[in-house]
Amino acid sequence: MDPASASKATVLKVYAHYWSEQVKAYAKADTKGTDLRKYATKEALGRSIADALSLKQGGNVMRGAPTSDAKVTSLDLDKKTAVIRDCLDVSRWETVDQKSGKVLPFGDGALTRYESIATAEKWGAQWLITKVEPRETGC
Repeated sequence: MDPASASKATVLKVYAHYWSEQVKAYAKADTKGTDLRKYATKEALGRSIADALSLKQGGNVMRGAPTSDAKVTSLDLDKKTAVIRDCLDVSRWETVDQKSGKVLPFGDGALTRYESIATAEKWGAQWLITKVEPRETGC
């Protein structure tokens, strides 16, 4: 496998792990005990921590998981950067009130499928997700 193909495959694995660890964090409204720091840094990690804290403060957790259709759309091995375009489907990722167990409805106008653009950087031998930007467009 050529270096570009191998790097793209690794970036997609890291991105999938990032989402897997985020799902774990949101399921308990806490990033402690997850491996988020292995897969994310900078804005992406900060956003995950802030979202988990917001869930905790609201007395909520998330149940289920999003589905993803991620593709590396840009890779620069010299600059050690990659861009991932994803179509996230969050329709089966529910916000649940911890006390009552009731599923909270999506807000009016909330997209359940939307485009997300993620940036990854290679730090040493490890690719890390540095930024994830949801877009106001469906996909």
